[in-house]
Amino acid sequence: MKFALPSQETILKAAKEYTLITLSTLLMAVGIYFFKFPNNFTFGGVTGLAVVVSQVMPISPSTVNFIVNLVLLLLGFLFLGKGFGVRTVYSSMLLSVALSGMEYLWPLDKPLTDDPLLELIFAIVLPGLGSAILFNIGASSGGTDVVAMILKKFTSVNIGNALLLSDLLITLSAFFIFDIKTFLFSMLGLFSKSLVIDNVIESINLCKYFNVVCSSPEPICDYIVHKLGRSATVCEAEGAFSHDKKYIIFTVLKRYQAVQLRQYIKQVEPGAFILISNTSEIIGKGFHSV
Repeated sequence: MKFALPSQETILKAAKEYTLITLSTLLMAVGIYFFKFPNNFTFGGVTGLAVVVSQVMPISPSTVNFIVNLVLLLLGFLFLGKGFGVRTVYSSMLLSVALSGMEYLWPLDKPLTDDPLLELIFAIVLPGLGSAILFNIGASSGGTDVVAMILKKFTSVNIGNALLLSDLLITLSAFFIFDIKTFLFSMLGLFSKSLVIDNVIESINLCKYFNVVCSSPEPICDYIVHKLGRSATVCEAEGAFSHDKKYIIFTVLKRYQAVQLRQYIKQVEPGAFILISNTSEIIGKGFHSV
């Protein structure tokens, strides 16, 4: 049996994806190890659970995270089989190894600064940014995401509510194990984490949606196709007041391309009517696949 070798394009795409996965996972590890663990912030899945367990057992948060992630990965292979994502396995193991490596190279017995609010910001933003990049390319760092995959396959449980409840219970445990200050910071981190991830993903995917009402669509469409490398849809229209024949051009562009198109339209047809709006959910060729 002959096996086809992957094309150069496929190899380059995979290399780009795994580079992004590696960098974003290491970014998460920095935020978790240097800012989350030393301050005993308990929000967020397995790493939050690791903080709690390390306080009731003589074991470090990094080691707890490694053990729990390993168990969850084994469960993933057991219950999900080939449907279990290779990228999730890679990111999960890399995060666990990175945290253990940082513990060995840079042992910490106290927070980096005496400002817990500043450290909370970094404990939210760095892992949030890393998670957003992973989610945006269809990967994750494992942990409770593996539990979500298993629940989705075998039950009708509302996964979003189940994961939110588990995160909330882990965070609430800070009230009983640590002081009230740590608990309040952890609650603030729990509520802020999803906002950071959502906003980062939206910012990464943000594009400009154009509705251009003009008299001569040919030069504008030619510029969109041949200069910007995008496509457009043209519809005939009629002015409600003047009853003149018009055309509407619909197109979606990256932000830097939007500036170029706006300047070009200003040159070739200054009287054109342009509506520009922000959008981040674009499914189709050149953007996100279904």
